Amino acid sequence: MNINTFNKLQYNELKEIVKSYCVSGLGKNLIDRLEPSSSLKVVESRLSETSEGRSLLDTVGHIPLEGIFNIKNIIENMEKGAILEPEELTKLCNFLRGCRKIKDFMKGKEFYAPTLSSYGDSITEFKSIEEEIEFSVRGSLVDSNASKELKKIRRYIENAESKIQEQLDKFLKNSSNKTYIQEFFVSKRNGRYTIPIKAAFKNHVQGTIVETSSKGSTVFIEPSVISKNTAELVVLKSEEAMEEYKILSHLTGLVFDNSKEIKINIEVIAEYDMIFAKAKYSRAIEGIKPKINDYGYINIVNGKHPLLKGNIVPLDFNIGTNYRALIITGPNAGGKTVVLKTVGLLTLAVQSGLHIAGKNGTEISVFEKIFVDIGDDQSIENSLSTFSSHVKNLAEIINSSNRSSLILCDEIGSGTEPNEGAGLAIAILEELYHKGCIIMATTHYGEIKNFSKRHGDFENAAMQFENNTLEPLYKLIIGKSGESNALWISKKMGIRDSILEKAKKYAEDKNYNLELVKDSKVKKKKDEEDIINSKTYDYKIGDRVLLMEYMDFAIVYKAIDSFNNITVLYKDDFLEVNEKRLKLELKAEDLYPEDYDFNILFMDYEKRKLERDLERGSKKALKKIQKEISSSRVN
Repeated sequence: MNINTFNKLQYNELKEIVKSYCVSGLGKNLIDRLEPSSSLKVVESRLSETSEGRSLLDTVGHIPLEGIFNIKNIIENMEKGAILEPEELTKLCNFLRGCRKIKDFMKGKEFYAPTLSSYGDSITEFKSIEEEIEFSVRGSLVDSNASKELKKIRRYIENAESKIQEQLDKFLKNSSNKTYIQEFFVSKRNGRYTIPIKAAFKNHVQGTIVETSSKGSTVFIEPSVISKNTAELVVLKSEEAMEEYKILSHLTGLVFDNSKEIKINIEVIAEYDMIFAKAKYSRAIEGIKPKINDYGYINIVNGKHPLLKGNIVPLDFNIGTNYRALIITGPNAGGKTVVLKTVGLLTLAVQSGLHIAGKNGTEISVFEKIFVDIGDDQSIENSLSTFSSHVKNLAEIINSSNRSSLILCDEIGSGTEPNEGAGLAIAILEELYHKGCIIMATTHYGEIKNFSKRHGDFENAAMQFENNTLEPLYKLIIGKSGESNALWISKKMGIRDSILEKAKKYAEDKNYNLELVKDSKVKKKKDEEDIINSKTYDYKIGDRVLLMEYMDFAIVYKAIDSFNNITVLYKDDFLEVNEKRLKLELKAEDLYPEDYDFNILFMDYEKRKLERDLERGSKKALKKIQKEISSSRVN
């Protein structure tokens, strides 16, 4: 498999849908890394796991995966030497509890899910660690009951804080302090107990200034009357932190000693989360587990593209028995490309262990490689046209494919001259066939349809249309070749009936009405002669004229000379043109005001012309420059 195949068939978009059914980052990470397997045994195992998960869901309706978190980072940090914080221990405790619940749930489910039930045997229960954490930690804090010493220290802290509060209350109620106090309450700043004092009286209150308000009108002072108790509180807080550290270290040690088994639990839970996400997806689409093989046989019964929504026309499709290559024809917007993408994406889904939307009897082949050439791959960066890019992609497909390859090509051979394109497409299809590939290709070329009709291992198919209105029905009919219906589509897009009638006539008899072209040329020639034979005019500088040779407009730069030539400015160039090859368009007097300085109009052009002539190495221009230099020296 390659990235191009995944992108073109929207495989990653399908994985995102399945990922949405996971309950934790553990399962999502596994689905991110999920890729189709080319092993028949692995694919069968994956599909069986999904089927067992679906069976459990259909039977019990709910899987107890609550409280399952991705704790990989917590374990990794701990193994690097970090002491686990209370929040991390709480999350780890919830995870261990969730492991125990899923293990209990899977017991006795051997009848519904023998494989998934056996996975539960690999889960280790850690109820004693759960209980230790629950006893010692409450949310984001170490509980006071975690140790006798911590309980005693926190009791002393409460007493110290109570004394501080009592002394501060006395300070606030003291009438002699009322003048100094800004606000009558205790404010805790940077962990210290303070009173808001008016800035003007800061020197009247004994204590330490802890903070000043943004406007400077208030200072927060820790009164000296509580200094002794504050010092005692600081020591107690330090003792508390040390005791908490001991408790957290003990709990971290318990986890560390069992980290190997806990990591196995993480892997098992991740697998459960992914498998049950696949099962939930299967239930959502009413999916089935198809039969699988590894010899190229595909039989899709009422299959649906996993990403299409709304009223989807199901696909009936088969390949790999009577024929190994299918050529699908028909007009654009008829559903040919959707057929390719449906077969391709359903195959990738099955090889990834996903159930697919379809009916019983559906069978999917497991391929070693799936190659796709779909869409416009024009590359500006590599200077590749659409055709060149397609051919480059096809060359890589030919070189990399083998007998266990599925090839999906949209509009093969298109983008170049039809005869060469059809010939190239047939040669490529033949080469891929001889390599043993299973091939699906869409085309508009009749030559490819005829080749397919004559080849014993190729088959034609067409997208069905409503006979009267030619509306697409998006249904594939195998054994029939389709028409492009280009004229019908053109009519739907707004091309006039008169043009479509001509197109139909030309397609049938190739009798193109070239007399109209001849008549047009004769008329054009006569118009030119009429202009040439018209009465001449005394051209003046600035006149706007029509150049017959270019059928475009110019400005007169120099009047007629002795050879009846007129110099005109045409697209930044000065040309000498016979007056018979000109026709007056607008007189200078109608274009410019009286006494207009025409040097302004032509000066820049003359200068640029001279520069270009010098760049080309014109001897005439060089002489002109030399003449001007000599003239300036004389002057």
